[in-house]
Amino acid sequence: MPAELTERLAALFRWIDPGPGTSHLVSDISGWWRDPTVLAELGPALVAPYRAARPTVVLAPAVTGLLLGPLAATALGVGFVAAHKPGDGRLPAGPLTWAQSPPDYRGRQVDLAVRDRHLGPDDRVLVVDDWVRTGAQVRALYDICATRGAEVLGTAVVAVDCPPEVAADLRITGLIDAADLHA
Repeated sequence: MPAELTERLAALFRWIDPGPGTSHLVSDISGWWRDPTVLAELGPALVAPYRAARPTVVLAPAVTGLLLGPLAATALGVGFVAAHKPGDGRLPAGPLTWAQSPPDYRGRQVDLAVRDRHLGPDDRVLVVDDWVRTGAQVRALYDICATRGAEVLGTAVVAVDCPPEVAADLRITGLIDAADLHA
C-alpha cells in the first residue's frame, strides 16, 4: 500500500468531543469519504493482501461497511453482500442467517443478519470494515459464514485497533494502525 494513502488517512481523520455529558471522544472518518483520492484508493488497497486468494464475494456490516464493501468488491470484480443490523432500519425480506457478536468495546452484543440467498458453500469470503477494536462483529460475520458453509479468507479494515493476537486469530489486515490516528 502506498505510504501516501496512509498519510492521507491520518490527515483526514479527526477525534471529536461530542460535548458535555460524554466520557470519550468520537472518531470522525467522514474526511475519508469526502476525499476523492482516498475513495478511489481504498478498495484496491484493502483487497491487495487477499487478491491471490481469489475471493468470490465481499461481506461487510452496516453502516460504514456498506460504503467500503462495494469499493472492495469492485476492486476485486466480485459481488457484495451486506450484513444488516436490526436497529439500522428495515431488514431485508426473505430468509436470513443471524449471529450475535460477543461483547464489543462498549459491552454491547450486536445482532447481524445476511440474506441466505447471497451466501453459500461455494463462496470464498473477504470481510471488510472500517475499524476493528475487539473483533466482535468480525466474529459474528465469521459465524454467519460458517453457518452458510462459506469459507472466510480474512478481514480487511482501514484502521486496526485490536490486540495483535486478535488480528492474527481473525486474519485481519489493515491500512493504518489506529495508534497513528491518536497522535
